[in-house]
Amino acid sequence: CETCSKEEAKYRCPRCMKYSCSLLCVKKHKLTQSCNGVRDKTAFVSVNEFTDLNLLSDYRFLEDVGRTADAATRHCLVHSPATKRLLYCLRNKARGCNIELKTLPVGFTKRRENSTTFNSVENKFYWHLKLIFPHCHAEYTLKGVPDDKTLADILKPYIDPVESDPVVCQRLKVYTSSPQSDVRILMKIENRSRNSVRYNELDASRSLLDNLKGKVIIEYPTLFVVLKTLKNDMVVLGQDGSEPAENSDSESSSLSSVEEGEIRDS
Repeated sequence: CETCSKEEAKYRCPRCMKYSCSLLCVKKHKLTQSCNGVRDKTAFVSVNEFTDLNLLSDYRFLEDVGRTADAATRHCLVHSPATKRLLYCLRNKARGCNIELKTLPVGFTKRRENSTTFNSVENKFYWHLKLIFPHCHAEYTLKGVPDDKTLADILKPYIDPVESDPVVCQRLKVYTSSPQSDVRILMKIENRSRNSVRYNELDASRSLLDNLKGKVIIEYPTLFVVLKTLKNDMVVLGQDGSEPAENSDSESSSLSSVEEGEIRDS
């Protein structure tokens, strides 16, 4: 058992392939590893390891995608004037803030869970926001985040040694025990090929709105919080000479092993 290291393993997780000996260890492994236990149908398989079972799995996956897409086109909300008006308003307001906001069809997970709204009275966005902490395999979803809030204030309840929640602080110990100057906030650059994933580095001292200006966002922002001292899979563009920085205000980063397929989930 890879959880307790005491008993003989009886079960194997379909997603991360870790061995467990009992239901208690299975639940503990899911909690500590943030694993849902569901087999990843889109996981990479090399040509040498590709079998008829993988081919059958891919075929069934494509069939599921087809059924989901067909159900989405038949959904009553797709053709609802109120829904179309709301999405048009959000995209139009975002365009006025120099943000290219793109929305997905109803069948996609990000479309269903997105809770972003725009308050016309305050002339302010309240964003649906996802924070991912790769070094701890943790992610958190925030709702109703005002666009004038700085990224530093958004992260305080998570990585601040004093203000963070004790349970969250323990889970994100590698962040809370590191100097705040080592924390880097990245956001994936959309509309790039999968073999050329790049990330913009955001400024924690500036507001969420300022950081999103000039960016392409699919449904809602997803921020990756990484540490400068842990650079196993991170290359800051413009420093290694491989590529120039994307712009003068922020640098871009490559983070090859972190959720390359978060959009490909429906």
